Amino acid sequence: MYEPYYRLSEKPFNLTPDTDFFYQSQTHQESLNVLLVAIQSGEGFIKLTGEVGTGKTLLCRKLLELLDDQYQTVYIPNPYMSCNALLKAVAIEMGLGAELKDDNYLDCINRKLIDNARNNRQTIILLDEAQSLPVESLEAIRLLSNLETEKQKLVQIVLFGQPELDAKLNDHSIRQLQQRIAHACELKNLAADALAQYIQHRLHSAGYDGPVLFNEAAIRRIYKKTRGVPRLINLLCNKAMMLSFAAGDFYISEKHILLASKDTQQFARISGKAQFASMSALLLLSGLMFE
Repeated sequence: MYEPYYRLSEKPFNLTPDTDFFYQSQTHQESLNVLLVAIQSGEGFIKLTGEVGTGKTLLCRKLLELLDDQYQTVYIPNPYMSCNALLKAVAIEMGLGAELKDDNYLDCINRKLIDNARNNRQTIILLDEAQSLPVESLEAIRLLSNLETEKQKLVQIVLFGQPELDAKLNDHSIRQLQQRIAHACELKNLAADALAQYIQHRLHSAGYDGPVLFNEAAIRRIYKKTRGVPRLINLLCNKAMMLSFAAGDFYISEKHILLASKDTQQFARISGKAQFASMSALLLLSGLMFE
């Protein structure tokens, strides 16, 4: 919609986790460094937690991008499955689909892990949204981590999840898994002083090459409304740019942010075609539509 107006190659504030837009804020870079060091150390379990919208999935995909052919990576984006279903998903992601028979998932996985180790290849399993794992499936993951040679673990498991994951790991029945987490880090919201750079980074990543679009008052209002949660920042900035474009404005001011935030509250109660109708109605009421 507004991409040609701002000479953009794509929308800068999409909610899809795209590594081309990865911003190296202090909290994101520190977390990524911890994950990389932990993987290189060869320890069994690694955990990263963060609130909704802080960028866990994007960080997970960035990690996958950085792991080269020395690693076989297995990415499970939604692990809300039974034990057997989870093991089957892991086996299929490892390329073992043709070997599966009569629930022999663990045996197939074990053979593949040993083969990878012989070829000096590490196996990394990344579980996104790990707070949704049933306790029984977490126990199955712990059993996977038991697979090892005399000198090394055959697999490393990285858990990405919301803070509820910590409560689940405190369950007495899986206390052994909690004890095996060698590295843990927490992904936090963006700091206020990083917000302007975050917005500029996403604009430039989308091809923008012009003067600063969001003024200081707009930046302050964005932080006040979002508290530095990247997903909410993207949502608010995208809507503010739509409002600015519809009004024939160019620069994004505090008024655009305030209007966008009001519309966001309406979007929480509606969906589908009604979302578009709500945006149009808001533009007309605010006098920002083209005449």
